Amino acid sequence: MAVLTVDNVSFSYVAGIPTLRNVSLAVHRGEFLTLVGPNGSGKSTLLKILDRIFLPDEGNIALDGTPLATFTRADIARKMAYVPQDREGVFPFTVEEIVLMGRAPHTAGMVFEGEGDREVARKMMGLTDIGHLASHPVTNLSGGERQRAFIARALAQQPEVLLLDEPTAHLDIAHQVDIFRLLRSLSVDTGLTVVSVTHDLNLAAMYSDRIAMLQCGTIAAAGTPSEVLTVDRIRDVFRAEVVVDLHPAATAPRVTVLR
Repeated sequence: MAVLTVDNVSFSYVAGIPTLRNVSLAVHRGEFLTLVGPNGSGKSTLLKILDRIFLPDEGNIALDGTPLATFTRADIARKMAYVPQDREGVFPFTVEEIVLMGRAPHTAGMVFEGEGDREVARKMMGLTDIGHLASHPVTNLSGGERQRAFIARALAQQPEVLLLDEPTAHLDIAHQVDIFRLLRSLSVDTGLTVVSVTHDLNLAAMYSDRIAMLQCGTIAAAGTPSEVLTVDRIRDVFRAEVVVDLHPAATAPRVTVLR
């Protein structure tokens, strides 16, 4: 069953210059879907439209079969959480305070969080390996530590759908794998629907159920990693010469750039 439906969506930042053109896509409940594509292909814009940060010029988005346009901002926050790529002007809140902000949609106007909210925050800090940083100002963290704090905040919302724009940006290779493993396990074990943007085709291949590849604001292909990540398609979309073979430790395609 589709939890998110994108129906013929178009969007432009500048009139007459489309960023997205006639995009249609269904995201199924409990699915891990990864958006890939060259810079400027519309991946981040599509995420923002899914979270209703931007409104489409044409077309419709539905959440659980209901038009997204009928949801209040609070309704959306209880259903979906969004982790953006960049955050400018972050104040020196502690990591715990940042993560607790994710409980706001569930506090019903209360000024202070309850012990249940704090327990959720502690659990999500543990999942993202930042529990030891709970009392540290987020402004004192490395880029990777800060990214994990904001992922923990999104998880603290306990959403049905998690939207992430480059969730492994600034992370070392171990934490890149940890984050994708965590997202995959949440998808499989709890039914969380994950829509993530990444430039790493191999991480996408290893952990995604499906991949949607964007090119010039349209969906060039959508399907399983093996269906989407072919030599010809990567050449056409990314203008890169690659070899695609089978990962030696997994039943997933592996993409290697030729010299």
